[in-house]
Order: sequence, then C-alpha cells, then structure tokens
Amino acid sequence: MRWEVFRQAKRGDYHKHCGDVHAPDREMATLFAQIQHGRRMTTESLWVVPSEEVTEIDADDTAFGGRTDKAYRWATAYNVDASFAQEVADSEEEQAEVEQSRGDD
Repeated sequence: MRWEVFRQAKRGDYHKHCGDVHAPDREMATLFAQIQHGRRMTTESLWVVPSEEVTEIDADDTAFGGRTDKAYRWATAYNVDASFAQEVADSEEEQAEVEQSRGDD
C-alpha cells in the first residue's frame, strides 16, 4: 500500500508533500516515513496519509479565486463625466513621459 508523506519543517509552517512510502499498514508507514523523510532535515512533524485518501481538485473541476469579474479595479468600469476622463488620460500621458525620460519600459 502506498502512503503520502507531508513534512512540516518548523512549528507554524505549512506541511509540504515530500514523497511517499510503501508499507502494509499505518504503523509501518509512519516508521518508514520517519526514517526516509524525517531524518534528512529538521522536521517538526509528519503527516502520513493513505494515497487513496488524498483527493485532487484542479482548475477544471472548480473555479478557484481569480476567475470572477474584477472590473471594479479599472477606472473604465465607473461612470464619470467626460472632463474627469480627460484628466485621467492626461495623467496617464504625463506618467508615460516621465517613465520614458527615466528610461523605464
């Protein structure tokens, strides 16, 4: 049976996947995980989980953050009068000139 091993380097850190071990039961899996993954580096704790218990959710299965409409972040999404829009355009042009004179891309 295959077991996935997650290691926490120091207290407060996230557990990160560091590999797997093959063992017939949980007791042997924890022992193998300690030997193979716990001794190599400073380790605060290990999580040892049966591989079939680990479930993956990827971007095709669900919409993670960042896929929502964020038009509110852009000035073009707001209704403003034309004079203000011209002021914004002038400001952007001025900023571009300053960046060009400094050599920024």
